[in-house]
Amino acid sequence: MEFVGYTLRNNLFVAPMAGVTDRPFRQLCKQLGAGLAVSEMVTSNSLLYGSAKTLRRANHEGEVEPISVQIAGADPRMMAEAARHNVDHGAQIIDINMGCPAKKVCNVMAGSALMQDEPLVAKILTAVVDAVPDTPVTLKFRTGWNRDNRNAPAIARIAEGSGVRAIAIHGRTRADQYRGAAEYDTIALVKSQVNIPVIANGDINTPQQARFVLDYTKADGLMIGRAAQGRPWLFREIEHYLNTGELLPPPSVGEIHRILRQHLADLYAFYGEDTGVKIARKHIAWYTKGIAGAATFRHAMNQLGNVRDQLQATDDFFHAHARTHARYEQEADDALPAFPTAVKEVLAA
Repeated sequence: MEFVGYTLRNNLFVAPMAGVTDRPFRQLCKQLGAGLAVSEMVTSNSLLYGSAKTLRRANHEGEVEPISVQIAGADPRMMAEAARHNVDHGAQIIDINMGCPAKKVCNVMAGSALMQDEPLVAKILTAVVDAVPDTPVTLKFRTGWNRDNRNAPAIARIAEGSGVRAIAIHGRTRADQYRGAAEYDTIALVKSQVNIPVIANGDINTPQQARFVLDYTKADGLMIGRAAQGRPWLFREIEHYLNTGELLPPPSVGEIHRILRQHLADLYAFYGEDTGVKIARKHIAWYTKGIAGAATFRHAMNQLGNVRDQLQATDDFFHAHARTHARYEQEADDALPAFPTAVKEVLAA
């Protein structure tokens, strides 16, 4: 896919999710079929540029290009400064957050709360585009701020007129949060009214649903968020189905183990032991969802506080399946990824 000056593997995008789409997750999704992964939301408050959280979110070392960084805020000047700062630190695409429905974001009139103030939207978009004239700017937003005010078409036209190069739309309003089913009529309407790429987002959790959303909305691409938590291979499944019309077999438990182990290694190396173990808990829970005995395992695993115990518990859980699933045993034997030096040092301590 040709997208804002870059050639992507396909038209599948990883949605920015706070606390989820860190560098290890973005890299893994790209390896497993995503064409582009947008970073976690980065604050536009310059006072926080040096915080550990912001520095980690801005860490793109070794990441497959292009690097897309999402910024959030409600002040045009600060958003412009944030765009310049992130471009100076490696961002190749600046994405603007007007889709987050979280209270702590909306309470400061950022995220999807901005959709209530269209003149301010125009000021922010123009300020950011003007601040980084050589860098494409994209925008993510929702269908409206409540069901009586679905103003996504107006926001889309403002974005196009401000020089924004592409837009992604989540098929819910701010008031909906993540409740109910996503609707695609508004996305289809927006697509019919603008000439910039439109990416559809919301409830795209199977290859068949991906095909339906593309056909129904005529969108240029798809953005996938929560459905990829613990299922990063969803991108390759959708890619294969869109290309061939055929469904790939689901990953075996052995392959899930290998992918999870790679993910854990990257998390431990990226965050260090203490934070890495805490971050890993939710990912382990997502990966093991639906596997027999997972609820009991997750409860016990969440009590563990170091890399060695967490990794051992995870391996033991999956190895228990090896005794009853010959396919797993054949695939997994001696096939688990090696840990990088940084993790080996933690395990050896």
